Amino acid sequence: MGAGALEPDRIAPEVRESNYVTWRRQGGWAPLVLTNGEGSTVWTDDGRALLDFSSQLVATNLGHSNHAVQEAIARQARTLPYAAPGFATEARAELSEALRGVLPTALNRYFFSTSGTEANEAALKIARVATGRTKVVSRYRSYHGATAASMSVTGDLRRRASEPWQKVPGTVFAPDCYCYRCPFGLTYPSCHVACAEYVDYQLDHEGDVAAMIVEPVVGTNGVIVPVPEYLPRIRAITKAHDVLLIADEVMTGWGRTGRWFGVNHWGVTPDILTTAKGVTGAYVPLGVTATTSALQDVFRDRYFPHGHTYESHPLTLAPAAVAIGEYRRLDLIEKSRADGVYLLDQLRELQTHHPSIGDVRGLGLLAAVELVRNRAKKTPFNTPDDKLAGRPLVVEGVAKAMLDDGVYVLPWVSHLVLAPPLIVTRAEIDRGVAALDRALTVADAKVDV
Repeated sequence: MGAGALEPDRIAPEVRESNYVTWRRQGGWAPLVLTNGEGSTVWTDDGRALLDFSSQLVATNLGHSNHAVQEAIARQARTLPYAAPGFATEARAELSEALRGVLPTALNRYFFSTSGTEANEAALKIARVATGRTKVVSRYRSYHGATAASMSVTGDLRRRASEPWQKVPGTVFAPDCYCYRCPFGLTYPSCHVACAEYVDYQLDHEGDVAAMIVEPVVGTNGVIVPVPEYLPRIRAITKAHDVLLIADEVMTGWGRTGRWFGVNHWGVTPDILTTAKGVTGAYVPLGVTATTSALQDVFRDRYFPHGHTYESHPLTLAPAAVAIGEYRRLDLIEKSRADGVYLLDQLRELQTHHPSIGDVRGLGLLAAVELVRNRAKKTPFNTPDDKLAGRPLVVEGVAKAMLDDGVYVLPWVSHLVLAPPLIVTRAEIDRGVAALDRALTVADAKVDV
Protein backbone atom coordinates (compact mmCIF):
# COMPACT_ATOMS: atom_id res chain seq x y z
CA MET A 1 0.00 0.00 0.00
CA GLY A 2 1.51 3.34 -1.08
CA ALA A 3 2.04 6.39 1.08
CA GLY A 4 -1.25 8.08 1.89
CA ALA A 5 -3.34 5.17 0.62
CA LEU A 6 -6.59 4.46 2.40
CA GLU A 7 -7.04 1.42 4.55
CA PRO A 8 -9.33 -1.04 2.74
CA ASP A 9 -12.18 -0.57 5.19
CA ARG A 10 -12.19 3.18 4.46
CA ILE A 11 -12.71 2.92 0.69
CA ALA A 12 -16.48 2.46 0.59
CA PRO A 13 -17.21 5.04 3.35
CA GLU A 14 -14.96 7.63 1.71
CA VAL A 15 -16.63 7.18 -1.70
CA ARG A 16 -20.13 7.09 -0.23
CA GLU A 17 -19.63 10.19 1.89
CA SER A 18 -17.78 12.37 -0.61
CA ASN A 19 -19.01 11.38 -4.09
CA TYR A 20 -22.14 11.86 -6.12
CA VAL A 21 -23.56 8.71 -7.71
CA THR A 22 -25.49 8.75 -10.96
CA TRP A 23 -29.24 8.55 -11.56
CA ARG A 24 -30.51 7.95 -8.03
CA ARG A 25 -31.25 9.61 -4.72
CA GLN A 26 -27.98 10.05 -2.89
CA GLY A 27 -29.18 8.73 0.46
CA GLY A 28 -28.92 5.03 1.16
CA TRP A 29 -26.17 4.33 -1.35
CA ALA A 30 -24.00 1.45 -0.12
CA PRO A 31 -21.50 0.66 -2.90
CA LEU A 32 -19.57 -2.57 -3.10
CA VAL A 33 -15.81 -2.16 -3.49
CA LEU A 34 -14.45 -3.77 -6.65
CA THR A 35 -10.78 -4.66 -6.62
CA ASN A 36 -10.05 -6.46 -9.89
CA GLY A 37 -11.60 -8.20 -12.86
CA GLU A 38 -10.76 -10.92 -15.35
CA GLY A 39 -12.90 -12.19 -18.23
CA SER A 40 -16.57 -12.05 -17.23
CA THR A 41 -15.82 -11.83 -13.50
CA VAL A 42 -15.14 -9.01 -11.07
CA TRP A 43 -14.04 -9.39 -7.45
CA THR A 44 -15.04 -7.46 -4.37
CA ASP A 45 -12.78 -6.44 -1.53
CA ASP A 46 -14.00 -9.36 0.58
CA GLY A 47 -12.94 -11.85 -2.10
CA ARG A 48 -16.37 -12.51 -3.60
CA ALA A 49 -16.44 -13.32 -7.32
CA LEU A 50 -19.34 -11.74 -9.24
CA LEU A 51 -20.36 -12.79 -12.73
CA ASP A 52 -20.75 -9.51 -14.63
CA PHE A 53 -23.95 -10.30 -16.52
CA SER A 54 -24.49 -6.74 -17.78
CA SER A 55 -20.91 -5.80 -18.73
CA GLN A 56 -21.14 -3.15 -16.00
CA LEU A 57 -23.14 -0.54 -17.99
CA VAL A 58 -23.28 -2.63 -21.19
CA ALA A 59 -19.76 -1.46 -21.92
CA THR A 60 -17.05 -4.03 -21.16
CA ASN A 61 -17.67 -5.98 -24.36
CA LEU A 62 -14.14 -7.43 -24.38
CA GLY A 63 -14.45 -8.57 -20.78
CA HIS A 64 -12.21 -7.42 -17.98
CA SER A 65 -8.41 -7.26 -18.33
CA ASN A 66 -7.89 -7.85 -22.04
CA HIS A 67 -4.11 -7.76 -22.01
CA ALA A 68 -3.63 -6.42 -25.55
CA VAL A 69 -5.79 -3.39 -24.81
CA GLN A 70 -4.16 -2.87 -21.42
CA GLU A 71 -0.73 -2.90 -23.03
CA ALA A 72 -1.82 -0.41 -25.69
CA ILE A 73 -2.85 2.01 -22.93
CA ALA A 74 0.48 1.57 -21.12
CA ARG A 75 2.50 1.91 -24.33
CA GLN A 76 0.76 5.14 -25.30
CA ALA A 77 1.15 6.52 -21.77
CA ARG A 78 4.88 5.92 -21.96
CA THR A 79 5.30 7.67 -25.33
CA LEU A 80 2.76 10.49 -25.82
CA PRO A 81 0.10 10.65 -23.10
CA TYR A 82 -1.48 13.87 -24.43
CA ALA A 83 -1.58 16.02 -27.55
CA ALA A 84 -3.77 19.03 -28.31
CA PRO A 85 -6.52 18.44 -30.89
CA GLY A 86 -4.74 20.50 -33.55
CA PHE A 87 -1.96 17.92 -33.91
CA ALA A 88 -1.88 14.66 -35.83
CA THR A 89 -0.70 11.56 -33.97
CA GLU A 90 0.00 7.97 -34.94
CA ALA A 91 -2.82 6.80 -32.66
CA ARG A 92 -5.26 9.16 -34.40
CA ALA A 93 -4.27 7.95 -37.86
CA GLU A 94 -4.34 4.26 -36.90
CA LEU A 95 -7.81 4.44 -35.37
CA SER A 96 -9.18 6.42 -38.32
CA GLU A 97 -7.91 3.72 -40.66
CA ALA A 98 -9.31 0.95 -38.44
CA LEU A 99 -12.75 2.58 -38.27
CA ARG A 100 -13.00 2.61 -42.04
CA GLY A 101 -12.83 -1.17 -41.93
CA VAL A 102 -15.84 -1.64 -39.62
CA LEU A 103 -18.22 1.31 -40.00
CA PRO A 104 -20.65 1.63 -42.91
CA THR A 105 -18.52 2.73 -45.88
CA ALA A 106 -20.08 6.17 -46.26
CA LEU A 107 -19.26 7.13 -42.66
CA ASN A 108 -15.62 8.10 -43.09
CA ARG A 109 -15.20 11.39 -41.21
CA TYR A 110 -14.62 11.25 -37.45
CA PHE A 111 -14.79 13.47 -34.40
CA PHE A 112 -13.31 11.92 -31.24
CA SER A 113 -14.54 12.82 -27.76
CA THR A 114 -14.62 11.06 -24.39
CA SER A 115 -18.16 9.68 -23.96
CA GLY A 116 -21.34 8.69 -25.72
CA THR A 117 -22.98 11.83 -24.36
CA GLU A 118 -20.33 13.99 -26.01
CA ALA A 119 -20.53 11.98 -29.23
CA ASN A 120 -24.26 12.75 -29.41
CA GLU A 121 -23.72 16.38 -28.45
CA ALA A 122 -21.35 16.74 -31.40
CA ALA A 123 -23.78 14.93 -33.73
CA LEU A 124 -26.68 17.19 -32.79
CA LYS A 125 -24.61 20.34 -33.24
CA ILE A 126 -23.26 19.17 -36.58
CA ALA A 127 -26.78 18.36 -37.79
CA ARG A 128 -28.24 21.68 -36.72
CA VAL A 129 -25.41 23.84 -38.02
CA ALA A 130 -25.03 21.95 -41.29
CA THR A 131 -28.75 22.11 -42.13
CA GLY A 132 -29.51 25.49 -40.60
CA ARG A 133 -32.54 23.94 -38.92
CA THR A 134 -33.48 23.64 -35.27
CA LYS A 135 -35.72 20.68 -34.48
CA VAL A 136 -34.75 17.06 -33.78
CA VAL A 137 -37.13 14.11 -33.75
CA SER A 138 -36.41 11.56 -31.04
CA ARG A 139 -38.46 8.83 -29.33
CA TYR A 140 -39.96 8.47 -25.88
CA ARG A 141 -38.12 5.31 -24.88
CA SER A 142 -34.64 6.63 -25.50
CA TYR A 143 -31.52 7.74 -23.71
CA HIS A 144 -28.91 9.83 -25.50
CA GLY A 145 -26.84 11.42 -22.73
CA ALA A 146 -26.64 13.77 -19.78
CA THR A 147 -25.46 17.08 -21.28
CA ALA A 148 -27.90 19.76 -22.41
CA ALA A 149 -28.61 18.84 -26.04
CA SER A 150 -28.31 15.07 -25.58
CA MET A 151 -30.56 15.14 -22.52
CA SER A 152 -33.11 17.25 -24.37
CA VAL A 153 -33.51 14.49 -26.98
CA THR A 154 -33.70 11.81 -24.28
CA GLY A 155 -37.20 10.48 -23.85
CA ASP A 156 -37.00 8.65 -20.54
CA LEU A 157 -37.49 9.78 -16.95
CA ARG A 158 -34.02 11.31 -16.70
CA ARG A 159 -35.06 14.15 -19.01
CA ARG A 160 -38.10 14.88 -16.87
CA ALA A 161 -35.98 15.10 -13.74
CA SER A 162 -33.69 17.77 -15.20
CA GLU A 163 -35.89 19.46 -17.81
CA PRO A 164 -36.84 22.56 -15.82
CA TRP A 165 -33.19 23.62 -15.64
CA GLN A 166 -31.53 21.94 -18.61
CA LYS A 167 -33.35 22.07 -21.91
CA VAL A 168 -32.34 22.83 -25.47
CA PRO A 169 -35.55 23.72 -27.37
CA GLY A 170 -36.58 21.95 -30.53
CA THR A 171 -37.14 18.29 -29.63
CA VAL A 172 -40.20 16.51 -31.04
CA PHE A 173 -40.89 12.99 -29.76
CA ALA A 174 -42.11 10.16 -31.98
CA PRO A 175 -43.74 6.88 -30.93
CA ASP A 176 -41.61 3.83 -30.26
CA CYS A 177 -41.51 0.61 -32.26
CA TYR A 178 -42.50 -1.29 -29.12
CA CYS A 179 -44.76 -4.12 -30.18
CA TYR A 180 -45.24 -5.47 -26.65
CA ARG A 181 -46.76 -2.13 -25.66
CA CYS A 182 -47.75 -0.62 -29.01
CA PRO A 183 -48.49 3.10 -28.50
CA PHE A 184 -51.29 2.80 -31.08
CA GLY A 185 -52.78 -0.37 -29.62
CA LEU A 186 -52.15 -2.21 -32.88
CA THR A 187 -50.70 -5.61 -33.72
CA TYR A 188 -47.84 -6.36 -36.09
CA PRO A 189 -47.92 -6.91 -39.05
CA SER A 190 -51.48 -5.67 -39.60
CA CYS A 191 -50.35 -2.35 -38.09
CA HIS A 192 -48.40 -1.60 -41.29
CA VAL A 193 -45.67 -0.24 -38.99
CA ALA A 194 -47.73 2.79 -38.00
CA CYS A 195 -44.97 3.95 -35.65
CA ALA A 196 -42.74 4.62 -38.67
CA GLU A 197 -45.50 6.09 -40.82
CA TYR A 198 -46.34 8.55 -38.06
CA VAL A 199 -42.83 10.02 -38.46
CA ASP A 200 -43.69 10.76 -42.10
CA TYR A 201 -46.78 12.61 -40.85
CA GLN A 202 -44.66 14.52 -38.31
CA LEU A 203 -42.13 15.62 -40.88
CA ASP A 204 -44.91 16.70 -43.23
CA HIS A 205 -46.26 19.06 -40.58
CA GLU A 206 -43.40 20.11 -38.26
CA GLY A 207 -41.02 22.04 -40.46
CA ASP A 208 -37.53 23.17 -39.40
CA VAL A 209 -36.39 19.59 -38.64
CA ALA A 210 -32.64 18.99 -38.84
CA ALA A 211 -32.43 15.34 -37.85
CA MET A 212 -33.99 12.28 -36.31
CA ILE A 213 -31.97 10.40 -33.68
CA VAL A 214 -32.63 6.72 -32.91
CA GLU A 215 -31.04 3.85 -31.08
CA PRO A 216 -31.26 1.02 -33.67
CA VAL A 217 -32.12 -1.24 -30.75
CA VAL A 218 -33.34 0.70 -27.72
CA GLY A 219 -30.84 0.13 -24.93
CA THR A 220 -31.44 0.93 -21.26
CA ASN A 221 -35.12 1.59 -21.83
CA GLY A 222 -36.00 -1.99 -22.59
CA VAL A 223 -33.82 -3.52 -25.33
CA ILE A 224 -36.62 -2.92 -27.81
CA VAL A 225 -35.82 -4.59 -31.14
CA PRO A 226 -37.72 -3.02 -34.04
CA VAL A 227 -39.66 -5.01 -36.61
CA PRO A 228 -37.74 -5.65 -39.85
CA GLU A 229 -39.43 -2.89 -41.86
CA TYR A 230 -39.04 -0.14 -39.26
CA LEU A 231 -35.52 1.21 -39.63
CA PRO A 232 -35.39 0.98 -43.45
CA ARG A 233 -38.69 2.87 -43.56
CA ILE A 234 -37.38 5.53 -41.17
CA ARG A 235 -34.33 5.93 -43.40
CA ALA A 236 -36.52 6.32 -46.49
CA ILE A 237 -38.80 8.84 -44.75
CA THR A 238 -35.93 10.98 -43.46
CA LYS A 239 -34.31 11.01 -46.90
CA ALA A 240 -37.57 11.99 -48.55
CA HIS A 241 -37.86 14.96 -46.20
CA ASP A 242 -34.15 15.90 -46.45
CA VAL A 243 -33.75 15.19 -42.73
CA LEU A 244 -30.51 13.72 -41.38
CA LEU A 245 -30.63 10.37 -39.59
CA ILE A 246 -28.44 9.93 -36.50
CA ALA A 247 -27.90 6.37 -35.24
CA ASP A 248 -26.94 6.29 -31.56
CA GLU A 249 -24.83 3.12 -31.33
CA VAL A 250 -23.24 3.91 -27.98
CA MET A 251 -24.69 0.70 -26.56
CA THR A 252 -25.51 -1.33 -29.68
CA GLY A 253 -22.11 -1.03 -31.38
CA TRP A 254 -19.04 -3.25 -31.26
CA GLY A 255 -20.67 -6.64 -31.68
CA ARG A 256 -23.19 -6.20 -28.91
CA THR A 257 -26.13 -7.14 -31.18
CA GLY A 258 -24.26 -9.75 -33.23
CA ARG A 259 -23.09 -7.33 -35.94
CA TRP A 260 -20.43 -4.64 -35.80
CA PHE A 261 -23.22 -2.08 -35.45
CA GLY A 262 -26.95 -2.36 -34.98
CA VAL A 263 -27.75 -0.66 -38.30
CA ASN A 264 -25.99 -3.51 -40.11
CA HIS A 265 -28.92 -5.82 -39.33
CA TRP A 266 -31.18 -3.76 -41.59
CA GLY A 267 -28.71 -2.55 -44.22
CA VAL A 268 -29.27 1.07 -43.20
CA THR A 269 -26.61 3.78 -43.44
CA PRO A 270 -27.34 6.86 -41.34
CA ASP A 271 -25.85 10.29 -42.04
CA ILE A 272 -24.22 10.28 -38.60
CA LEU A 273 -23.38 7.39 -36.28
CA THR A 274 -22.30 7.86 -32.69
CA THR A 275 -20.64 5.28 -30.51
CA ALA A 276 -18.61 4.82 -27.32
CA LYS A 277 -18.50 2.14 -24.58
CA GLY A 278 -17.25 -0.97 -26.41
CA VAL A 279 -14.99 0.96 -28.80
CA THR A 280 -12.23 0.55 -26.21
CA GLY A 281 -13.92 -2.20 -24.22
CA ALA A 282 -14.66 0.71 -21.82
CA TYR A 283 -11.07 0.59 -20.56
CA VAL A 284 -10.63 4.28 -21.33
CA PRO A 285 -13.39 6.80 -22.17
CA LEU A 286 -13.75 7.40 -25.91
CA GLY A 287 -16.69 8.66 -27.95
CA VAL A 288 -16.84 8.67 -31.75
CA THR A 289 -19.05 10.76 -34.00
CA ALA A 290 -18.81 9.42 -37.56
CA THR A 291 -20.33 11.34 -40.47
CA THR A 292 -20.42 11.28 -44.23
CA SER A 293 -17.82 13.29 -46.14
CA ALA A 294 -20.65 15.47 -47.45
CA LEU A 295 -21.36 16.69 -43.93
CA GLN A 296 -17.72 17.53 -43.29
CA ASP A 297 -17.60 19.38 -46.61
CA VAL A 298 -20.19 21.82 -45.25
CA PHE A 299 -17.53 23.05 -42.84
CA ARG A 300 -14.61 23.35 -45.25
CA ASP A 301 -15.32 27.05 -45.68
CA ARG A 302 -17.54 27.45 -42.66
CA TYR A 303 -16.51 27.71 -39.01
CA PHE A 304 -16.88 24.40 -37.12
CA PRO A 305 -18.27 25.50 -33.74
CA HIS A 306 -17.29 22.56 -31.55
CA GLY A 307 -14.34 21.11 -29.65
CA HIS A 308 -12.76 20.50 -26.28
CA THR A 309 -9.42 19.87 -24.61
CA TYR A 310 -9.64 16.07 -24.73
CA GLU A 311 -10.73 15.79 -28.37
CA SER A 312 -8.65 13.07 -30.08
CA HIS A 313 -6.81 12.30 -26.83
CA PRO A 314 -4.08 9.79 -27.83
CA LEU A 315 -4.48 7.76 -24.65
CA THR A 316 -8.07 6.97 -25.69
CA LEU A 317 -7.38 6.40 -29.38
CA ALA A 318 -4.50 3.92 -29.19
CA PRO A 319 -6.40 1.20 -27.29
CA ALA A 320 -9.41 1.56 -29.58
CA ALA A 321 -7.43 0.50 -32.65
CA VAL A 322 -6.12 -2.50 -30.72
CA ALA A 323 -9.62 -3.33 -29.43
CA ILE A 324 -10.91 -3.55 -33.01
CA GLY A 325 -8.16 -6.09 -33.67
CA GLU A 326 -9.22 -8.06 -30.60
CA TYR A 327 -12.85 -8.21 -31.74
CA ARG A 328 -11.58 -9.73 -34.96
CA ARG A 329 -9.00 -12.06 -33.41
CA LEU A 330 -11.53 -13.53 -31.00
CA ASP A 331 -14.33 -13.64 -33.62
CA LEU A 332 -16.58 -11.87 -31.13
CA ILE A 333 -19.10 -10.52 -33.61
CA GLU A 334 -20.19 -13.99 -34.72
CA LYS A 335 -19.84 -15.31 -31.17
CA SER A 336 -22.24 -12.62 -29.93
CA ARG A 337 -24.79 -13.61 -32.56
CA ALA A 338 -24.65 -17.31 -31.71
CA ASP A 339 -24.51 -16.84 -27.94
CA GLY A 340 -27.35 -14.34 -28.14
CA VAL A 341 -29.59 -16.99 -29.66
CA TYR A 342 -28.54 -19.37 -26.88
CA LEU A 343 -29.29 -16.79 -24.19
CA LEU A 344 -32.69 -15.86 -25.62
CA ASP A 345 -33.71 -19.51 -25.85
CA GLN A 346 -32.94 -19.96 -22.17
CA LEU A 347 -34.77 -16.79 -21.15
CA ARG A 348 -37.85 -17.83 -23.11
CA GLU A 349 -37.79 -21.17 -21.33
CA LEU A 350 -37.78 -19.29 -18.00
CA GLN A 351 -40.81 -17.31 -19.16
CA THR A 352 -42.87 -20.50 -19.38
CA HIS A 353 -42.69 -21.10 -15.63
CA HIS A 354 -42.33 -17.62 -14.13
CA PRO A 355 -45.62 -15.68 -14.20
CA SER A 356 -43.78 -12.43 -13.45
CA ILE A 357 -42.05 -12.45 -16.88
CA GLY A 358 -44.18 -10.48 -19.29
CA ASP A 359 -41.79 -10.34 -22.23
CA VAL A 360 -38.36 -11.53 -23.29
CA ARG A 361 -36.58 -9.86 -26.19
CA GLY A 362 -33.12 -9.17 -27.51
CA LEU A 363 -30.59 -9.28 -30.31
CA GLY A 364 -27.11 -10.70 -29.94
CA LEU A 365 -25.85 -10.47 -26.38
CA LEU A 366 -28.26 -7.68 -25.52
CA ALA A 367 -31.46 -8.94 -23.94
CA ALA A 368 -34.20 -7.78 -21.60
CA VAL A 369 -36.61 -9.53 -19.29
CA GLU A 370 -39.64 -7.34 -18.62
CA LEU A 371 -41.46 -8.02 -15.36
CA VAL A 372 -45.22 -7.61 -14.90
CA ARG A 373 -47.70 -7.84 -12.08
CA ASN A 374 -50.34 -9.26 -14.40
CA ARG A 375 -49.26 -11.01 -17.59
CA ALA A 376 -52.65 -10.92 -19.29
CA LYS A 377 -53.03 -7.19 -18.72
CA LYS A 378 -49.29 -6.46 -19.08
CA THR A 379 -49.46 -4.47 -15.85
CA PRO A 380 -45.96 -3.41 -14.78
CA PHE A 381 -44.83 -3.70 -11.19
CA ASN A 382 -43.43 -0.17 -11.27
CA THR A 383 -43.42 2.97 -13.38
CA PRO A 384 -40.91 5.76 -14.12
CA ASP A 385 -42.70 7.88 -11.51
CA ASP A 386 -41.86 5.22 -8.90
CA LYS A 387 -38.19 5.45 -9.89
CA LEU A 388 -38.16 9.24 -9.65
CA ALA A 389 -39.94 9.14 -6.29
CA GLY A 390 -37.42 6.67 -4.86
CA ARG A 391 -40.02 3.98 -4.20
CA PRO A 392 -38.85 0.36 -3.91
CA LEU A 393 -38.79 -1.35 -7.31
CA VAL A 394 -39.52 -5.05 -7.74
CA VAL A 395 -36.90 -5.31 -10.47
CA GLU A 396 -34.28 -4.00 -8.05
CA GLY A 397 -35.30 -6.67 -5.57
CA VAL A 398 -34.68 -9.31 -8.24
CA ALA A 399 -31.31 -7.76 -9.09
CA LYS A 400 -30.36 -7.72 -5.39
CA ALA A 401 -31.24 -11.41 -5.07
CA MET A 402 -29.03 -12.16 -8.06
CA LEU A 403 -26.18 -10.11 -6.61
CA ASP A 404 -26.43 -12.05 -3.36
CA ASP A 405 -26.21 -15.17 -5.55
CA GLY A 406 -23.00 -13.93 -7.18
CA VAL A 407 -24.37 -12.39 -10.41
CA TYR A 408 -24.50 -8.68 -11.23
CA VAL A 409 -27.29 -7.44 -13.54
CA LEU A 410 -28.55 -3.98 -14.48
CA PRO A 411 -32.16 -3.23 -13.44
CA TRP A 412 -34.20 -0.34 -14.87
CA VAL A 413 -37.77 0.51 -13.74
CA SER A 414 -39.50 -2.74 -14.79
CA HIS A 415 -36.94 -4.82 -16.68
CA LEU A 416 -33.49 -6.35 -16.37
CA VAL A 417 -30.83 -5.71 -19.00
CA LEU A 418 -28.84 -8.90 -19.61
CA ALA A 419 -25.69 -8.16 -21.59
CA PRO A 420 -22.64 -10.19 -20.54
CA PRO A 421 -19.22 -9.53 -22.07
CA LEU A 422 -18.91 -10.94 -25.56
CA ILE A 423 -16.19 -13.29 -24.30
CA VAL A 424 -18.68 -14.97 -21.93
CA THR A 425 -18.74 -18.77 -21.94
CA ARG A 426 -21.85 -20.90 -22.33
CA ALA A 427 -21.27 -22.19 -18.80
CA GLU A 428 -21.32 -18.61 -17.51
CA ILE A 429 -24.53 -17.92 -19.42
CA ASP A 430 -26.03 -20.99 -17.77
CA ARG A 431 -24.90 -19.73 -14.38
CA GLY A 432 -26.39 -16.27 -14.94
CA VAL A 433 -29.72 -17.65 -16.13
CA ALA A 434 -29.85 -20.07 -13.20
CA ALA A 435 -29.35 -17.17 -10.78
CA LEU A 436 -32.15 -15.27 -12.53
CA ASP A 437 -34.37 -18.34 -12.26
CA ARG A 438 -33.86 -18.41 -8.50
CA ALA A 439 -34.21 -14.63 -8.06
CA LEU A 440 -37.48 -14.41 -9.97
CA THR A 441 -39.27 -15.92 -6.97
CA VAL A 442 -39.05 -12.37 -5.56
CA ALA A 443 -41.24 -11.10 -8.41
CA ASP A 444 -43.42 -14.20 -8.72
CA ALA A 445 -44.52 -13.71 -5.11
CA LYS A 446 -45.96 -10.30 -6.03
CA VAL A 447 -47.98 -11.13 -9.15
CA ASP A 448 -51.75 -10.74 -9.18
CA VAL A 449 -53.35 -14.12 -8.65
